[in-house]
Amino acid sequence: MNELPELCNQPKQLIDNVWRAGKGDAVTELVNPASGAVLARYTGAAKADLDDALESARKAFPLWRAKPAFERGQVLRRAAALMRERIETIASVLTQEEGKPLAEARSEVQITADMYDWFAEEGVRAYGRIIPPRGPNLQQQVLREPVGVSAAFAAWNFPARNPGYKIAAALAAGCPLIVKPAEETPLTCLLLAQALIDAGMPPGVVNVVYGDAPAISEHLIASAVIRKISLTGSTRVGRLLAELAARDTKKLTLELGGQAPVLVFDDADLDAAIPLLVASKFRNAGQTCISPTRFFVQEGVYKSFIDAFAQTAFALKLGDGLAADTTMGPLVRQRRIGDVQAFIDDAKARGARILSGTQVSDAKGAFLAPTVVADLDDEAKLMCDEPFGPIIGVTPFKTLDEAVTRSNRVPYGLAAYAFTRSLRNAHAVAEGLEAGMIGVNTCKISYPETPFGGVKSSGYGSEGAIEGLDAFLVTKSVSLGY
Repeated sequence: MNELPELCNQPKQLIDNVWRAGKGDAVTELVNPASGAVLARYTGAAKADLDDALESARKAFPLWRAKPAFERGQVLRRAAALMRERIETIASVLTQEEGKPLAEARSEVQITADMYDWFAEEGVRAYGRIIPPRGPNLQQQVLREPVGVSAAFAAWNFPARNPGYKIAAALAAGCPLIVKPAEETPLTCLLLAQALIDAGMPPGVVNVVYGDAPAISEHLIASAVIRKISLTGSTRVGRLLAELAARDTKKLTLELGGQAPVLVFDDADLDAAIPLLVASKFRNAGQTCISPTRFFVQEGVYKSFIDAFAQTAFALKLGDGLAADTTMGPLVRQRRIGDVQAFIDDAKARGARILSGTQVSDAKGAFLAPTVVADLDDEAKLMCDEPFGPIIGVTPFKTLDEAVTRSNRVPYGLAAYAFTRSLRNAHAVAEGLEAGMIGVNTCKISYPETPFGGVKSSGYGSEGAIEGLDAFLVTKSVSLGY
């Protein structure tokens, strides 16, 4: 196991640019999911810590919003440069606390730094406008202003990306932020925060607190200081936070669960499609909200698709993410094995065909081999709920309309994919699928300059792109008579 940097050996909360131990009662152990070894222990934030963070952010708001957007962007650009300089350290910590292979961790840190750079540029374009007046001696303006102190809640599956995207947009817009990284994986976020401090971020602009998630979220959202909430998490948690935010009508962005369908047509280029789908599906061991999961394959290529997909998937090398030859790491925790196994058990009970890769023999690690479940009916658990693991369900279809209808039957609508050589099919699925993001002949659908968000029970609002900046701005109409 690699040595952790000093900041991660004894994890602390960041309040007013000062690292300090949490005042909570409970001590939490952080565990390496590949080995079961304890990485570090921390004491979570108490209410007194949260109140201090709120006061720090409250004081920082008028100063940070008054700073020119270009200067706010300079802090983000310097922090992005530091993240790239420190990428090996940050990626190693990310892999040890979350499990994904080191190459994936590096990529995550890199794309987070790219997001900092993108929002540093976009922040200077928070344009308003002048409206032609209806009468003389009148000017009408529309101003775009920062919403205020914001609270960000990040999921564990992308310890850099999830908090980093929120930090970039909020700071570019002029909003101080209280970030709560996942209690299972807070260490990477601490390194992101240190980069911001070293880049010249003023005190209070970003505070980092973590620990008892329900207590922290309830306390922060109830505070009059908080004007905006952003969550990456499960649909269940999103509904709870939406209820809390609704009490005071606070602005909210929710990036929630998914159950992404994949439509593979008879005319698809399987040689090109399968490597893309295997890489996307088993990235982070399938623990990705946009992970392709429900595969609807047209009858003409159904058998050949399953055979080729399974062969490619089962060639993945499971192991510790720090090992050079690992291409798929463990699940984040041992308990997740049972969660995913429940989908397999349900499929077996329905008579589905189960194909599995070679399991890792290390009982201490949270490993689960890639699994392909074929010949499923639409009522199976795997075709209705998000497994968040290295497992797919495959079922045949006859017509385009049938595939689109079956894809849209679940309450989720985050991502969807289709593979076809037909332009007519491509346009039909782009228009017909109910999802916030659609990839046709590609699984690469998320970049800093593209909006990331879903519809239906997958949430509302977007991260990334101009929509991500807009999420931290409010509109003010000003009419000036003279």
